[in-house]
Amino acid sequence: MRRKLGPLQLAAVIFLTVSGGPYGLEPLFSYVGVNGAMLLLLVTPLLWDVPTILTVLELNSMMPVTGGYYQWVKNALGIRWAFFEGWWTWLYTFCDLAIYPVLFVTYAAFFFPAVAMHKIPVCLCIIWASALLNIIGIVPVGKTSIVLSILVLTPFVLTICMVFAHHAPLHMPVPAVHDQHFSTLSLGLYTVMWNFIGWDNATTYAGEVARPVRSYFTSVCLAFLLVIAIYILATLAVGQSGIDTTTFEEGDFPGVGEILGGHWLGMLIAAGGMASTLGLYSAVLLSVSRVPKVMADDQLLPSWLCAEHRRWATPYVSIIASSAVVSILILFTFSDLVVMDIILYGAGLTLEFLTLLAFRRKEPHRPRPFKIPLNNTGLLLMILLPIGVYTIALTGTLLTSEKCSSLSPWPWPCCSPRN
Repeated sequence: MRRKLGPLQLAAVIFLTVSGGPYGLEPLFSYVGVNGAMLLLLVTPLLWDVPTILTVLELNSMMPVTGGYYQWVKNALGIRWAFFEGWWTWLYTFCDLAIYPVLFVTYAAFFFPAVAMHKIPVCLCIIWASALLNIIGIVPVGKTSIVLSILVLTPFVLTICMVFAHHAPLHMPVPAVHDQHFSTLSLGLYTVMWNFIGWDNATTYAGEVARPVRSYFTSVCLAFLLVIAIYILATLAVGQSGIDTTTFEEGDFPGVGEILGGHWLGMLIAAGGMASTLGLYSAVLLSVSRVPKVMADDQLLPSWLCAEHRRWATPYVSIIASSAVVSILILFTFSDLVVMDIILYGAGLTLEFLTLLAFRRKEPHRPRPFKIPLNNTGLLLMILLPIGVYTIALTGTLLTSEKCSSLSPWPWPCCSPRN
């Protein structure tokens, strides 16, 4: 019998799928400074995440099934658009997955600098260890996610305790943007968006969640509040440390810990970064591995991708295939992957918004345990908010993409103002 995921485990998996802590926010501070970062972290979730979360909750309450967004689009817009939805999200998630093993090496180098010389073997170990964990089952992934989430959050909680205990008076960053060029502001906006991506990914295994409608509502709300809280606390710590943010880049959070609490705190934050990347990889692999299986069930992909493990009832062939693709993608540079990534994500998300409108028009009386309290006009206006944010961020990114030539383990740090 297949064991199902509980609400607390689901919240931990969603937290790691969407965020994994503030690791990866570092370029934001070099783009817009501490005050600008605080403004974007307070405003962007309201315009970008809340409409997305509400859309996901309503559609998932109608169809809490394995395959999530793929199944929604198929039922509302037809099999052709479902193919594009599944294919686009599958591809952009591969780009995400290729990031995390490299980031693990970045934070591990804080302890063992020589590990950077063995990046490929270390990345491959992470990829295939996570594949094994996912093959064993969704419940082990959930339990591991709880442990890793605690390891991610603890260093930043201790950092804030050090701030209040030994660094008075407390200087709160003022949410504001001063003298920022459109290109750097849009890059900062995209960095925030990037760190809030993935609410829909958590629905692909809804059929493996106990009481999915109630569990998703509770878990998503908990994860959303937790993500915002840890980002705000991290921004407060950066501002209080007085570190020079003009040269701030990925992997620099341990330096903030060293300033505020000493080398031991820097080590804890670096260890949290390693836990974050492991949790992100495992959680995202869990979501993406269910997409090719349901597409293969509809004969849109080879039938052998449908195979489930006889003991653990997991789509082990899909997990192995996904891991094989990511093993190749870690050899590519982000200049080759990044533009495709954001375009594909925006395209897939747009189809989900259209699916919401289509269901409201075609099946207005279909049971919806969770329903957004807006009519069709209100839904359209709500959807325009994240699309507008996405357009601004994408425009600025494309305007500066020609200037990016250096290899980086995170999207667009090479486009910071200092370059």
